Amino acid sequence: MASAAEQLASNLNFSSFSKAEELKKRIWFTLGALIVYRLGTYIPLPGIDPVAYGQAFSQQSQGVLGLFNMFAGGAVERLAIFALGIMPYISASIIMQLMTSVVPTLEQLKKEGEQGRKVINQYTRYGTVILATLQAYGIAVGLESGNGIVTDPGWFFKLSAVITLVGGTMFLMWLGEQVTARGIGNGISLIIFAGIVAALPGAIAQLLEQGRQGVISTPMTLLVLVVAIAIVFLIVFVERAQRRLLIQYPKRQVGNQMFQGDSSHLPLKLNTAGVIPAIFASSLLLLPLTAAGFSGSEGLPDWLGYVTGMLGRGQPLYLMLYAALIAFFAFFYTAIVFNPKDTADNLKSHGGFLPGIRPGERTAEYIDYVLTRITVAGAVYLVFVCILPEVFMSNVGISAFLGGTSMLIMVSVTMDTVAQVQSHLLAHQYEGLVKKSRLRGGKGGRGGKRRK
Repeated sequence: MASAAEQLASNLNFSSFSKAEELKKRIWFTLGALIVYRLGTYIPLPGIDPVAYGQAFSQQSQGVLGLFNMFAGGAVERLAIFALGIMPYISASIIMQLMTSVVPTLEQLKKEGEQGRKVINQYTRYGTVILATLQAYGIAVGLESGNGIVTDPGWFFKLSAVITLVGGTMFLMWLGEQVTARGIGNGISLIIFAGIVAALPGAIAQLLEQGRQGVISTPMTLLVLVVAIAIVFLIVFVERAQRRLLIQYPKRQVGNQMFQGDSSHLPLKLNTAGVIPAIFASSLLLLPLTAAGFSGSEGLPDWLGYVTGMLGRGQPLYLMLYAALIAFFAFFYTAIVFNPKDTADNLKSHGGFLPGIRPGERTAEYIDYVLTRITVAGAVYLVFVCILPEVFMSNVGISAFLGGTSMLIMVSVTMDTVAQVQSHLLAHQYEGLVKKSRLRGGKGGRGGKRRK
């Protein structure tokens, strides 16, 4: 027999959505915030010659700038006020997660619950300001070193560029937090998602135009589209995959009544690290290309030129190192975000145990054993999803917006947002059922009084 939650989920339809006023307000707020973000990606940084910058960017589009441009929704290509995007905040968040596993003070704050998380979030904001300031100053210096990119170079331009770019990043951070609190889905993820989705139609149109002009053959164009659709299905399947560990709770006595032991599941995702390994690996491998591009062909050290040639996109060494770094960060980040010992301690404190496994240290070892095995499968999946589009990008010349990293972000954020919409609909229907039951109970009570 279906549970109450399953019965509610089966009744979700458009009529239930139209009655959920709170959900509609959240969706409209989210759409409005994303529109504000997209408008900001078209406001240019003052003091820049767009023609000279466009020529310089075209030479760097295959390096780190191309990757950052994808995450910033094209703002780097237009050098808009949101050119830094939300990446400094993501970097600061990852650094804080690493430090909470190393610094005892931060680890203690993490265990203090909501109050501790607020302090860590405040430290993350401070770190975002520092990282954004350093990156913005580096961008300003790099722009001044270009030929005619800055119309009036000097300290005034550096100061205005730093203030503008850092202010744009802090505004996006605030906007993402507002979407998380008052909208639908994770605000930071939705901002990155909106930038990628906005450029996706242009990337598909570019691919079709290349096929029409004969740059890419028609069978190859169809193959790229089929592979992209197949990768989307693979991402949906794997991101929903879980390894569930059975948890049992012993019988307990309350007063004179004996309650039977309950059971639940501990879900372990196949891909616990998410898209972080692909982002880290791409950034590290594209650094030599970007450094070589800024140095120019003249005065470039021999070793850097050799490394740049070997690490060109699509080269065998590049693909091998890319796969190795993805696998490494998949294990590394999983170890950071999931602590089997803390999970085992929480189960023990609540009286839960895994059947056949002794609570405490043995439970932590078993969870770590299972997590390591499924992380191997998750790492293989990430390598496949990221390497296959990389081969097409290097050999066929498709846009980076059709790459594995962008597809991972788009599909993952879409699934998370849809799940949150369904949870809000379920909560709305549940509240409706509770109100109806109260009304019926109230009417029955009043009728009973009148009969007396």
